[in-house]
Amino acid sequence: MLVVSGDGVPLAVPVLRSLTPLSAASFSRLTDYQPSANYCSSHADFAMTSFQLQVPSAAMGGVVTIGNFDGVHRGHQAMLSVVREHAVKKDCPAVVVTFDPHPITILKPDVHLPRLSTIPVRSQLLKQHGADEVIVLPVCKQLLNMTPEQFFQDVVAQLQPVGMVEGPDFRFGRDRAGDTTVLQTFCDSADIDLKVISAVCFSDRMISSTQIRGLLSAGEVTAAVELLGHPYSMAGFVRHGAGRGGGLGFPTANLEDINTLLPANGVYGAECVIDQQRYAVAVSIGPNPTFADNSRKVECHIIGFSGDLYERELRIDLLRHIRGLISFPNLDTLKQQIRRDIADSVAAFEALQ
Repeated sequence: MLVVSGDGVPLAVPVLRSLTPLSAASFSRLTDYQPSANYCSSHADFAMTSFQLQVPSAAMGGVVTIGNFDGVHRGHQAMLSVVREHAVKKDCPAVVVTFDPHPITILKPDVHLPRLSTIPVRSQLLKQHGADEVIVLPVCKQLLNMTPEQFFQDVVAQLQPVGMVEGPDFRFGRDRAGDTTVLQTFCDSADIDLKVISAVCFSDRMISSTQIRGLLSAGEVTAAVELLGHPYSMAGFVRHGAGRGGGLGFPTANLEDINTLLPANGVYGAECVIDQQRYAVAVSIGPNPTFADNSRKVECHIIGFSGDLYERELRIDLLRHIRGLISFPNLDTLKQQIRRDIADSVAAFEALQ
């Protein structure tokens, strides 16, 4: 059960059927995005800090929230609804500042922290949930060594915000020294209206990106999607595989170069969009034990699709877990199970229609 403690925050955030398809231009290099000075270069009028924070003129003087927002889960969505509400009241833009890469990858290079969302998908989700402008702040050691006061003066002040919204666990500055109490002091001195919302909880536990990573790593995609409030997206390039699926009558698109967290081995129901058309997808993640093939792969049977996808970028939106991977005694038994997997994937797809 999804609950929110605190006033002014929605009691529930609806589950999105799926992400709105990205345009061809926006989708380009979806899986390999890196923030740069060109991220906002399409804006004719912007100001840039010494940390390459580029602020479109349309983002100045807004209600601002700052955070990683990886995955843009239900807790993030609740915060965005408050940002949107106050931006409307103040007749100004709703602005989100996110980081790339995650600060932990700079602070602890030996720690592998897989992303839940690429920057383009994250930006798209943030805008679907109320942001007018999304600013990507490239993370570097100089930025992470700022004191809370320096961060406020050198980053926050560049946005000239009239308001801010943050959660109770918001931290900023070197060694996470700044909290919402410190932020309140800075905002008061700058005449910025700060709103601190309460945490969004599911089953008495605060929703977090860490929790969702754990669920996906355990193969609990259905539970992860519930906390995300939208399908879990993976994007990569379609490459040539062994061709076994086609030989069995179930051709697959083999997805490689995926730069977000790969869920545990298993079979999943999913959907995708190809040329503006939605398709149900049966996805197998992991080895092929029936063929004694131990290499880990992502194989996608796109139900009802016929065409050449090789070398194209493709995004798959996982909806729910279907079953684990097992070895089958013969090909007939395997094909019978694949037909059941397809039926389950179609059912998951149709449930969101």
